[in-house]
Amino acid sequence: MRVYNLSPSDTCPCIVLKFKSCTIMLDCSLDLLSSLKFLPCGSTERTSGKHLSKWVLRDSDGQVITDNELKECSGSVFVDSSPEFCIPEIDLLDLSTVDVILVSNYFNMLAVPYLTEYCGFQGAVYATDPSHQIGRLFMKEMVQYCHRLSPTSQATKWKNEDLENNLPTSLRDVWNNDVLSWRQCYNENDLHNALSRVHVVGYAEKISIFGSLTISAYSSGFAIGSCNWCINSDYEKIVYMSDSSSLTTHPQPMDITPLRNSDALIFTGLSRMPTNNPDNMISEFCSCLAVTLKAGGNVLVPCFPSGLVYDLLECLLAYLDQAGLTNIPIYFISPVAKDSLAFSQVYSEWLHPNKQNKVYLPEPPFPHDELIAMGKLKVFSSIHEGLSASFKKPCIVFAGHPSLRFGDAVHFIEMWKNSATNSVIFVEPNFPYLEVLAPFQPLQMKAYHFEIDTRTNPSAANLILNDLKAKHVIVPTSYTKPPVLHPHRTDLCLQLNQPLLCMDRKSVLPIDVKRQFEKVQLSADLSATLLPAEVRPGVMLAALSGELVVKDNKHKLKLVTKPTPGSKKRKFQEVSALHRPLMWGKLHVDNLLDNLIKEGYTNAKVEDTSSGHMILLRDTIIQIDEDSTHIVCEGNESLRIKLRDILLRSLSGL
Repeated sequence: MRVYNLSPSDTCPCIVLKFKSCTIMLDCSLDLLSSLKFLPCGSTERTSGKHLSKWVLRDSDGQVITDNELKECSGSVFVDSSPEFCIPEIDLLDLSTVDVILVSNYFNMLAVPYLTEYCGFQGAVYATDPSHQIGRLFMKEMVQYCHRLSPTSQATKWKNEDLENNLPTSLRDVWNNDVLSWRQCYNENDLHNALSRVHVVGYAEKISIFGSLTISAYSSGFAIGSCNWCINSDYEKIVYMSDSSSLTTHPQPMDITPLRNSDALIFTGLSRMPTNNPDNMISEFCSCLAVTLKAGGNVLVPCFPSGLVYDLLECLLAYLDQAGLTNIPIYFISPVAKDSLAFSQVYSEWLHPNKQNKVYLPEPPFPHDELIAMGKLKVFSSIHEGLSASFKKPCIVFAGHPSLRFGDAVHFIEMWKNSATNSVIFVEPNFPYLEVLAPFQPLQMKAYHFEIDTRTNPSAANLILNDLKAKHVIVPTSYTKPPVLHPHRTDLCLQLNQPLLCMDRKSVLPIDVKRQFEKVQLSADLSATLLPAEVRPGVMLAALSGELVVKDNKHKLKLVTKPTPGSKKRKFQEVSALHRPLMWGKLHVDNLLDNLIKEGYTNAKVEDTSSGHMILLRDTIIQIDEDSTHIVCEGNESLRIKLRDILLRSLSGL
């Protein structure tokens, strides 16, 4: 087996397993951090770059290449163009050879339209129903945000390879991330075509891949419908453990048992914030939010339309009541906000048992409907959908996108950034808040970052991976090193009881997992002809003759067939095989002599030979070698059969 790491970054997994019979891709993530190198696109028009000075790009001779693609803000230079995203590596492997994509959660499927529409992928995509539906919402939101404005000219001159050294430092550093492969957002037609390839699976459901492998999804505890994958042959097992959580949140708990004792385990789900306790982060989030509201300020929370926002809304309901802020309105603004809240209520079977039990009371698993009915939570698809008629301050706004490069959150931060009473609170763990805020400087509103990451931290991952007892554990190289922000914290990296196999970006890693055995099915007709013999207690053997048929990577033994006599067409008929009893055991010469004497052969003589023994009777010779016995009786068939039966009774083990 070979492992291809096509991931655009360590935080965005995209791994390919190449077997002899098929090729499977594990997740298909999109690196959204590349969008931070671009200026924000507002919800109405591009206003962020109008007051910024131009950064002139010159060649090595000092000639001006462009003066309208790059803008400077507070020492940082940004590209004045529609945002672009870093897609999985497409040059390391011919993606048309990939047969299947396995999606572990809705965050890790955002790049699927690029592969299906532009990279030649023709296979099937497997995901749970929540991952499929909520992933569709994520992609739909991104498409609408990126295509909401009138098209702007795409900046391309700054990507000239000959000008790499002439770029400012902030843009020169991203050349290691394959700037030339960055793509603008796909469109709705691409999204529709990509989602038509998705096949929905349930937890523990077994899906056959070309008859050679079986795939099954098991809850990972990270998000609604998130899963880890088991890839099984008849005698081998590969486990893919993506974003997982052992904490008690709203999804179903992580299912560990099916992941144990695998031949190889690929782990890519380590927490981005290993030093942050999610419970403490939520407490600080609520506390800072309350301080801002009591001072008369507004709070902006840039977020995704699903996942963490469910827990935050639920926590706010109780906290605002305790803090005496029950009249503060909460606005949830996203093109898919209504659908997202609806899905969270209907996917009760994918939730934690504590949430599932509420359905039988009956109560909704989340308090969203209660908040909306009380008027505390107001949901809008955009700022233009009647928001101004019901907008009251101070307020709390949950809006996308967390990158602050597109979406309605850009509008609010531009509207509130000049007041120190307002706050922006970052909770999504994948976006460094200082880089997110760089194009909005100078910024007077307060900025807080309480990244809430429920993924497995290093200490928990060490315990889990040691418990799973995989023969080979494959991880990104960065997991074996301390985080950049904590270079001396060796406890924040993976340290297992066995050596780790590390995979780097754009690398190919051979894994010593080979199929040594295959299962063969015996047809009913052939099995009816067998005559098994017990060679020792509990063990029976039988000789057989059959025809091996291999179809769809399945092996089956059938009765031997031969062409029908006199038929012009190739017709075959089954030939019934007559299987004799199995002759097996160790022959002792003394036992054979005793049995011969009992049958009246008193004149038997024994002579030793180089390979065994020879028993001489009148006109008959029994030749006994190490692995064979011969009876020479000059054509006397009745005598041969009689001696054979005496010999069989002399075999030990029968």
